[in-house]
Amino acid sequence: MSSIDNLPPLREVIARHDLRAKKQLGQNFLLDLNLTAKIARQAGDLDECDVLEIGPGPGGLTRGLLAEGARHVLAIEKDARALPALAEIAAAYPGRLSVIHGDALQIDPLQHLTPPIRVAANLPYNIGTELLIRWLTPADWPPFWQSLTLMFQKEVAERIVARPGSKAYGRLALLAQWRADARIVMTLPPEAFVPGPKIHSAVVQLTALPGPRFPADPAILSQITAAAFNQRRKMLRASLRGLHPQIEALLDQAGIAPTARAEEIELERFCTLARALQARRDAGTP
Repeated sequence: MSSIDNLPPLREVIARHDLRAKKQLGQNFLLDLNLTAKIARQAGDLDECDVLEIGPGPGGLTRGLLAEGARHVLAIEKDARALPALAEIAAAYPGRLSVIHGDALQIDPLQHLTPPIRVAANLPYNIGTELLIRWLTPADWPPFWQSLTLMFQKEVAERIVARPGSKAYGRLALLAQWRADARIVMTLPPEAFVPGPKIHSAVVQLTALPGPRFPADPAILSQITAAAFNQRRKMLRASLRGLHPQIEALLDQAGIAPTARAEEIELERFCTLARALQARRDAGTP
């Protein structure tokens, strides 16, 4: 598919605007409009939604989102070279695309968006995980977004959906799966991109749950998982020793063997431990 609208093919757009990808910006452009349209469809029914896109580059996914019926797309782009190409897309879809030139890590997009909101992006590799963590840890839940449809390095995607017992299982999996349903919906080879990265990529779909899957205080759960996975080779009775003098008793109370290691413990057990630890702290008992 060379075009999904009356705009020129992406290779022509890149050549005309001298949009060679920059490594320092984490850029790898996806030029096949078949693929960008498929990613846009993975984001769900967009007819009544605003969509936030980070790092649109020459606008392949942007065009896919608009062609799939997005009510409005807000694109945040750090690279000024891409702005003329995005302006051409905005002209082709009057009133449906807004572009902000700036750093997505420094911009609050909410004043420019109207709920319901979905996020869809081929995230720059160098800020992808940081953005995901921000979206998963707002002060209030449910978050501003209904779903996140995001492209990552395949290794990162596998960490997001990992299950207990696997090497990929860690804090990122717990964080994502505590308050969202997460699944990999597409994988893409290096040759799908320009320039081709050294690794495969994958698209992850995260759908926000109304509330946490299991009750737990976010700060305490974060403390536990940080201590557990920062020393993942140690038994939990050792890695969690600094959290409470009676940590072995709390582990037993939560149904966790003190000799277990972090990668063996499912989310529900970590949440049970967080509640037990909170109860001890609230009671002020040793």
